[in-house]
Amino acid sequence: MMQTPKGTLIALGGGDDDGLISLIRSELCSVDSHIEVITTATLEPMESGQAYKEAFEELGCSSVRFMHIDEDNEADKPDNLARIAKAEVVFFTGGNQLRLKEFLGGTQLHQLMQRRYLEEEITIAGTSAGAAAMSDRMIYEGYGSYSLMKGEVKTTDGLSFIQNVFIDTHFTERGRFGRLAHAVTKRPQFIGIGLGEETGIIIKGGNHVEVFGTGVVTIMDGAHVRYSNLDEVDEGDPIAIENLTMHLLVEGHEYCLSDRAFRKLSQQKKSTSPKV
Repeated sequence: MMQTPKGTLIALGGGDDDGLISLIRSELCSVDSHIEVITTATLEPMESGQAYKEAFEELGCSSVRFMHIDEDNEADKPDNLARIAKAEVVFFTGGNQLRLKEFLGGTQLHQLMQRRYLEEEITIAGTSAGAAAMSDRMIYEGYGSYSLMKGEVKTTDGLSFIQNVFIDTHFTERGRFGRLAHAVTKRPQFIGIGLGEETGIIIKGGNHVEVFGTGVVTIMDGAHVRYSNLDEVDEGDPIAIENLTMHLLVEGHEYCLSDRAFRKLSQQKKSTSPKV
């Protein structure tokens, strides 16, 4: 039986992330919390890191830093390890999720994040590529109508904060329905989560997925697929799927991963007063 993580995951589908930053500040950290922004996914690390630092500081946060890890800046520097060891929030920016796998995956720094997420009440947050990389597998290729052709959707190892989930971002805006459907049909033990822009999820206990933001979260469940032709057709041929289950969630709703169940939350509003 897998250990229930004590940490919280937050994933945003991209776009304007002011709502995500406000959520972290108001509900998950105090003004004194140590926040580390990881800029590895972006090719403009200084500009991105400074922008996020200023955005958190505008909400009163006094201990915000950013670190860039790439071919010239190794992950496992003693200073990086020390900073992540005391961080209460780790935030992954957008960009290219393959860079996160290449420069962070399997490092001591990555393992430290994973251990702290399991054992401590840390928040791991990300937007766009930073959200897509959170699971043990991530989608990195598959575009438009081509994503419904066998072999056009590519997946690879992610950062493994959560298992058996595909998180796809910019979902409605970039027409990514096909590639998520393809991915969960190929791996029916996985649940697909498609995040629209300015819309995201909070995952607590590695299980309860709650929606926040202005748009829609799409859930795809391939566990009850009765038929697909994936094993019969050649590469590049279109695929057929029967009985793929889909749910649409908006704010005020949640999805339980272990039960594969859709639920409406109670009407009791959460407190939005900032922590001090």
